[in-house]
Amino acid sequence: MGLQQGFVTWFVGVLFLTTLLLSSADVHHYEFFVRESNFTKLCNTTTLLVVNDSYPGPEIRVHRGDTVFVNVHNQGNYGFTIHWHGVKQPRNPWSDGPEFVTQCPIQPGTNFTYEVVLSDEIGTLWWHAHSDWTRGSVHGAFIILPAKKETYPFPTPDADQTIILESWYDGDYKQIIDDALAAGLSPRQPSAYAINGHVGDTYGCPNDTIFRMQVDSEKIYLLRIINAAMNEHFFFTIANHTLTVVAQDASYVRRFTRDFILISPGQTMDVLVSANRNVGQYYMAIRPFSDSSAAPIDNITTGIFQYRNSEGGLNASLITLPVMNDTDAMINFLNQIRNTKVPQNPRINVPADKDIKRRVFIAIAVNNLPCNTCLVGTRLVASLNNVSYVSPSIDILQAYYNRNMSGVYTEDFPLNPPVIYDFTGNLTNLNTPIEEGTRVIVVNYGEGVEMVLQATQMGAGGSHPMHLHGFSFYRVGTGFGNFNNKTDPSTYNLVDPPLINTVHVPGRRWVAIRFFANNPGVWFMHCHLERHSSWGMDTVLIVRNGKTKKRSIRPPPSTMPRCPGT
Repeated sequence: MGLQQGFVTWFVGVLFLTTLLLSSADVHHYEFFVRESNFTKLCNTTTLLVVNDSYPGPEIRVHRGDTVFVNVHNQGNYGFTIHWHGVKQPRNPWSDGPEFVTQCPIQPGTNFTYEVVLSDEIGTLWWHAHSDWTRGSVHGAFIILPAKKETYPFPTPDADQTIILESWYDGDYKQIIDDALAAGLSPRQPSAYAINGHVGDTYGCPNDTIFRMQVDSEKIYLLRIINAAMNEHFFFTIANHTLTVVAQDASYVRRFTRDFILISPGQTMDVLVSANRNVGQYYMAIRPFSDSSAAPIDNITTGIFQYRNSEGGLNASLITLPVMNDTDAMINFLNQIRNTKVPQNPRINVPADKDIKRRVFIAIAVNNLPCNTCLVGTRLVASLNNVSYVSPSIDILQAYYNRNMSGVYTEDFPLNPPVIYDFTGNLTNLNTPIEEGTRVIVVNYGEGVEMVLQATQMGAGGSHPMHLHGFSFYRVGTGFGNFNNKTDPSTYNLVDPPLINTVHVPGRRWVAIRFFANNPGVWFMHCHLERHSSWGMDTVLIVRNGKTKKRSIRPPPSTMPRCPGT
């Protein structure tokens, strides 16, 4: 009786939510002017490409189920695109944004209007450039509030605060990666980390600013945390305060409390914090996490959680964060994230074994290829199943949709590693053959898909935040070492796995994800460590049209940017 009652309550809630979304959706319009502006940090002035002269860029704040039109004006010196990270864009890949995947760049002196179609996303997402490394300075928050008359499935916060974690470079982001690719080497480390554009008080420049969040005693705040860093996972904490995680990647999760969170590049987390300590000022802080031999710089960047009318210095100023290579802290945190059965979430719909029509096992690696023009005779590349992705000069979506363009891509991405080895063992003397190409995965509409993402020790090893456009997916399993397709599936969580769009694949481990391919289109999949994506740790998922118009890609807008030379 209790189970039946619970299901009825959930079902009525879903019907109510659906009615709200259909009856109260609004349309919003934004103007983005993208141009060069000067910023001074670390006692040095740098020229950056930014939106509306701000770093980070302007926040989009709308309600669940709304539609957003963003007119992007390129007033810079080179082409770029914008991606709406975590927005599924049902049937509308034309506005998804990755360069030469769903569109060609918006050229200088031109503009393009994106139509961003929201569906069941709720909470915090973000937008960023999706060309070269321009997302390092071209990014901002995309906040999706509950639909009108819809409530939160947790205590209603008194206010919310967006917190964007960033990598700060002295220099042009595009030039940094262009120089590194030409030399065949890894790009240089960031000059600092930043919180909402502020580098804090730990880098030695007296002119640097620190982010301050003003709070009132005994009030509850919802922190909307976005990791927009280029290559760094972060631990985040507020000294002497408890953090309650309530959502990840625009989906509610079962609440749990910690002294810190771990958030990977591309991910978002919604976190409740109560201002229930002695009135004063408390550090908030970030520190990178790494399980790779190519570790980032172990800097701590600070902000201040400041009670209103507090005087004097910092209370509880000792910052307690895990050490940078604390893999136990990483694993323990990830294992706590679970879906929650609340009316505000879509019904949990994990593909069962019988639903899986396409299984893909992907080995993730960093490799070397010969290079006569590079500094050391080789160049760094990255691969998925020994294929290093090559970006075409005409976008894949246009070629797929029009069917009259050949040679842009091939439909033969390997569904298993072509070479099987001890992925997580000692690979010092192993040199597997790497191919370069634009090879995609093709699935039929509605098929259940399982992907097992296997971290390897090729290159420097370590974690990979893998992001799939056009979908949220379920993280159903993970384990240490090499995936065993006979025994490991028995450990899957098919009851309440988290629904996310960016999954942290820890070093020396595997992660299994599942989803239904119910969004027709061309969708990019890549590592959100930007250097890895630049080296080719990418592929594309093409979902064929279904049998009806409502299960097929919408026609393209007439204003799509033209590809160079066409």
